[in-house]
Amino acid sequence: MAEDTDALPQATRDTAHVQGHWLLARLGKRVLRPGGVGLTRRLLDHAALGAADVVEFAPGLGRTAAEVVDRGPATYIGVDADPAAAAIVDKVVDGVGVCRVADASDTGLEAASADVVIGEAMLTMQSDRGKRAIIDEAARLLRPGGRYAIHELALHPDDIDPAVADEIRKALASTIRVNARPLTAREWGDLLGEAGLEVEWVGTAPMALLRMRRNIVDEGPRRTLRIVRNVLRDADARRRVLAMRATFRRYRRELEGIAIVARRPEED
Repeated sequence: MAEDTDALPQATRDTAHVQGHWLLARLGKRVLRPGGVGLTRRLLDHAALGAADVVEFAPGLGRTAAEVVDRGPATYIGVDADPAAAAIVDKVVDGVGVCRVADASDTGLEAASADVVIGEAMLTMQSDRGKRAIIDEAARLLRPGGRYAIHELALHPDDIDPAVADEIRKALASTIRVNARPLTAREWGDLLGEAGLEVEWVGTAPMALLRMRRNIVDEGPRRTLRIVRNVLRDADARRRVLAMRATFRRYRRELEGIAIVARRPEED
C-alpha cells in the first residue's frame, strides 16, 4: 500500500530543509523515538495506563497512541500543534479518544484532569524555557499521584565535558535541521524536580535510530526494506540520511535514549 506522504506534517517542505524526523517519516519510518519501540514499551508499562485518563503531547504519527490504546486506558486525548499530525492520530484512536490541535505548553485542558501525561522525542527539541513550560503544563494536568512519562534523547555521562555537549548540539542542529538540546540523565531529573515531580523510574537504550538492526526490530523486515529502497531512490534524501547517520555514529558513546516516569506527589 502506498504511503500517503502528502498528509504528513511538513509535507510541502523541500528535502534539504524539512526536519529530520519528518524526512524519515516521508521515507516510510514510523518509529521515531531515540530508544526505539522497546524503550517506549518499557516506559508505558511503568506508567501504568490501564483504566487511566491519558494525555499525550505531540503524538506525531500515532505510533505510541496505538500502544497506549492497546493497554486499555479509560480515556485518551492527544495534543499536537500540527493539524496534519492531529488528523493522523484521530484516525489511530478513533472510537477510543481524540487528538486536539493545541500547543503542549498551553493545552487548554482542565487542571488535574489526567492520571498519565506522555511525551516522547519532543522536549529535546525545545529551548530550556520551552522545556520548562511544557513540563509545567504536564504537572498542571496531573492529578495527585499522577505520572509524567517521557522518552527523550540524553547526553552521557552526567559529567560530560560541556564543550563536547555543545559540539554535539551543533552537529545535531546542522544535520536534523532542529535546534536539539539533549540533557544528561541528571539534568532531565533536575528539570522534572523543578516542576515538583519525583522521578520513580529511569530506563535507557542505545541511540540507534538509523542502525539496520534497530530498524528491523522497530519497523519489521518488509517496512525496513521499503525504507532502504526509498532512500536509495532519492539522492537528496540519501545525503541527509547519511549525514544524520554519521552524526549518530560519531557520538554513539555520548548519546542514548532515556525514558523517565515522574510522579506528582499526593497532596497532604
